[in-house]
Amino acid sequence: MAGIDLHSNNLVIGLLDLEGRRLGHRKLDCELEKVLGFLEPYKERLETIAVESTYNWYWLVDGLQAAGYPVVLANPAGMAQYSGLKHSDDTSDAFFLAELLRLNILPTGYIYDPELRPVRDLLRRRLGLVHQRTALMLSFKSLFARTTGQEMSLSRLKGLSAEEVKKLYEHPANELIAQVQHRHIGALDESIAQIERGVLKVARHLPSYRRLQSLPGVGIILGLTITMETGEISRFAGPGEYASYCRTVDAQRLSNNKRKANNNQKCGNKYLSWAWVEAANFARRYYENCRKWFDRKAARTNKVIATKALACKLAKAGWHVMTNDTPYDEKRVFPELAMKR
Repeated sequence: MAGIDLHSNNLVIGLLDLEGRRLGHRKLDCELEKVLGFLEPYKERLETIAVESTYNWYWLVDGLQAAGYPVVLANPAGMAQYSGLKHSDDTSDAFFLAELLRLNILPTGYIYDPELRPVRDLLRRRLGLVHQRTALMLSFKSLFARTTGQEMSLSRLKGLSAEEVKKLYEHPANELIAQVQHRHIGALDESIAQIERGVLKVARHLPSYRRLQSLPGVGIILGLTITMETGEISRFAGPGEYASYCRTVDAQRLSNNKRKANNNQKCGNKYLSWAWVEAANFARRYYENCRKWFDRKAARTNKVIATKALACKLAKAGWHVMTNDTPYDEKRVFPELAMKR
């Protein structure tokens, strides 16, 4: 067994035998050739390598898998060393990973398909550009309100030409910043559209994307996000596990029917959480049964809880749609409303 404690510019490899005896360790630079050179003498006997899931694990995991090594991705959020240790360093952390692996209790993460992973990450970059564009639009509208006392609608802002922007203000400083922001908004529009076309070119060939389009509230962008962030739907044993990964269920700890803690609310995928909540918001606006179910839930709780509950319901429906490769069935999702008809 081998454990690799990975950092931004170096890593430490620790090797254990099946009895837990330490066979050796080495601190290396983040260079794949050096890692493969160190592991080569142990390749035939090495059962599994555990790599710590840090922000820069792609190159190492992909390189080791390409070289024929069995690799698992260790989830740091699911493990913690004994807090009373007197001394701990990178070497002990590497052996700790190997020991958990040897005992078969290592919490692991999902290794996304290396061919689809760059496409998924590209879609994530799109969200960052959307945030930048929104900030520029709000700044543009704010400047107009401060200098004219009038409110500029979003539709008017999007329809402004360069010449029209130039005529909005008399002061040259205001005129300049408005022109600069308008150009940047236009450039971001084109970049976002280009990314969407690139992702759609790949996602439209995936069966899960086509099936997700049948769900209420799921359009092109949400369908792309859910498809690319979910990956292999078979890695989720059931709809409950998938809904939990999408952060649509409560994160709390109960004892004797009393709430003791919130547990880890950030456990899961924040992009899927956003996508399903957005789908719930669209669904309750434009789909009758979703709106009726939402209104009943909101009357008993509040709108925030009802939105999250509807997102959970849609996420579970999404699991069935993707797992069984079947279209959305409204009667199965809302049987109580279907019976009243």
